[in-house]
Amino acid sequence: MNKTKSIPFALAVALALQFCASPKPAADGITTAATETTATAISPASVASSSRVDSLIAAMTIEEKVGQMTQVTIDLILEDDETTVVDMAKLRKALIEKNVGSILNVKGHAYTVDEWHKILTTIQDVATKETRLGVPVVYGVDAIHGANYIAGSTLFPHNIGTAASRNPEMARKIAEITAAEVRAAGIPWNFDPVLDIGRQPLWPRFEETFGEDVYLVKTMGAATIRGYEQDGLNQDHTVASCMKHFLGYSLPATGKDRTPSYIPETMLREYVLPPFREAVEAGAATVMINSGEINGVPVHGSKYYLTTILRDELGFEGVAVSDWEDVIRLHTRHRVAATPKEAVRMAVEAGLDMSMVPMDYSFYDLLVELVKEGTISEERIDLSVRRILNFKENLGLLDNPYPNAALKSQVQKPEYDSVAYQAALESLTLLKNEGNVLPLKKGARVLVAGPGANSLGTLHSSWSYIWQGSDESQYPDKALTIVEALRKELGAKNVVSRSVGDFGAAANYNVAQLKKDAQNVQAIILCLGEKAYAESPGVIDDLGLDANQLTLAKAAKETGKPVILVLTQGRPRIISSIEPDVKAVLLAYRPSTFGAPAIADVLFGDHNPSGVLPFTYPRHAGDVVLYDHKGTEKIREDQPNTYGDKGFNPQWTFGHGLSYTTFQFSDLKVNATTFGANDQLQVTVKVKNTGSRAGKKAVELYSRDLYASITPSASRLRAYTKVDLAPGEEKEVRFSLKPEDLAFVNEAGKWVTEPGDFDLMVGDLKVTTNYVQ
Repeated sequence: MNKTKSIPFALAVALALQFCASPKPAADGITTAATETTATAISPASVASSSRVDSLIAAMTIEEKVGQMTQVTIDLILEDDETTVVDMAKLRKALIEKNVGSILNVKGHAYTVDEWHKILTTIQDVATKETRLGVPVVYGVDAIHGANYIAGSTLFPHNIGTAASRNPEMARKIAEITAAEVRAAGIPWNFDPVLDIGRQPLWPRFEETFGEDVYLVKTMGAATIRGYEQDGLNQDHTVASCMKHFLGYSLPATGKDRTPSYIPETMLREYVLPPFREAVEAGAATVMINSGEINGVPVHGSKYYLTTILRDELGFEGVAVSDWEDVIRLHTRHRVAATPKEAVRMAVEAGLDMSMVPMDYSFYDLLVELVKEGTISEERIDLSVRRILNFKENLGLLDNPYPNAALKSQVQKPEYDSVAYQAALESLTLLKNEGNVLPLKKGARVLVAGPGANSLGTLHSSWSYIWQGSDESQYPDKALTIVEALRKELGAKNVVSRSVGDFGAAANYNVAQLKKDAQNVQAIILCLGEKAYAESPGVIDDLGLDANQLTLAKAAKETGKPVILVLTQGRPRIISSIEPDVKAVLLAYRPSTFGAPAIADVLFGDHNPSGVLPFTYPRHAGDVVLYDHKGTEKIREDQPNTYGDKGFNPQWTFGHGLSYTTFQFSDLKVNATTFGANDQLQVTVKVKNTGSRAGKKAVELYSRDLYASITPSASRLRAYTKVDLAPGEEKEVRFSLKPEDLAFVNEAGKWVTEPGDFDLMVGDLKVTTNYVQ
């Protein structure tokens, strides 16, 4: 059967049905009183659409329109928890009785491409052939660091590691590969990238962020979006992106997932909003809403955030989807809606287009009631439905929603593995290398100890074949643990290890065994960090590394052998009590499928590390001060007798990262000592490899506003690039800055560049320029 013909036919039927169907007509500008609320009249003409979409909307009943706004999980249509077989009765209830327009997720674990094709073909058969208008379903998944819900796919470093590479082109390439594999499975919508700024290290989704700096998040996020969407959403190698989580999700006061944030308007506009503005300009097709609340206002119920800022200020015209179960939580958790029905009304009136319900049809039933009783106007519903149908049309679903068997060749290509390995290499960050203990000699015999030594989960973490990434049986054979990679690199006889895959197993913390095994080795590679986790299960109460890991580190030091600490973790865990006891520290973040071979190659000198920190690594759990802190944070430096400590004293600062070679900056210049509103600054600096081996160097340009109407930051990242230099090679790097690049948000909430002096800094070099109006 030629399945591609069914959709155009259904649309032709829709054109005819618009004259005989009898949906309630939309009354332009009419408001209808109902209880204590008034229907909002929003003109659907504000969202442009094709004649095909216009015809479909005109033909739809209220129920069909509301169905398009309803998204449910695949759990509702499968036979049981142990199968990928679709229950046809459940599917028909979803698509025919409830008119559902979108489905998401996997049940339990990643599926093969063939399983995806079978599931999606079954879904689209019912959607296009058995529903009245034949509108296809749009399917979405969370493919966060690769096609993580396709069995056997290659996974890449989590965003926090990719940000450490300071290589936006790498971020784009990762997204391109992810898009190709996800689309090959027949899925056109990816709930990524995470644009939440990583300034609260307790937050369990910190590893999904691009770090603490707004410019870094902006540039990495935009590169990712362009990688997903490329030259159009309807291509066989692209997917729609979903910028998330709008707005302020990553800054909960306690660090616990989905808990309240308290964000001043100036900070919201200067630090939180810009990555989303950049994403809109990059073409992001959809947005997912923050599950939490800001200053006591749940974002899902806020017209200010979802309409005034998102639509009116940013000009976003795409689909706004809720996160998991968040509409009903306006009633059950936030308690700003007295009933579930009121929760639905609040979310829709605020600006929600689609509810990720996802486990029942309550949103559908309640919204149908709200429209039929006149509490919400059908015109308001048309606005969201128009966006959703535009989205489906742009994806090519209205022409052909079926998986393409010919695209299976896009999955698991060998070149994807090469990119994953290179991405891991560029992310690895050498934080300490006392006495140049690294790289180790190839002939060395080493003890590899600790809970991270033989664990795939710690290398991959969240969104890795299952939600939590903790099931070691789900990982493909090509994924190696650190022990396995080192044995492959050095030979089994040169690697001693008793570590097991279960992160919490007692064998991983056996101090007596460690001391015994250390007697006949030249060095100890101690693998500490965090187990796999995702979202709320990753909540912690303290940034301190677990006590049993600290005990193991102290025991390793007592052996007298040099200890090399390898950290696999998604956020900075405090190690200040053991840092003096180790000779080297290599931060691997969550490097994923080819992370272990990359770690081995760095430890033994096959590769020169080039990653730099995308966050400030704190020294103490109660002293999390970021690199762009206010000058007043340094008060203890200015008055040392006041507190007896330094004001800004992290373990390592943002941008820190060592190499096996040395680099020198020189000749920092700016083209003008004075500049105005219409001028552009050209900043140049020379960087030279003064060492004996080739290496890559992140070159970062910072600015400092010397005086401002709001306390200026100590420094702000304004531009960066990465250069590859042979021994003795020198290159000149050029950056361009406009006056608005040096702006900040003032007390009135407006972006301003105020007259005065600005320091421009690269490394330990500084030049000063003056802005005049």
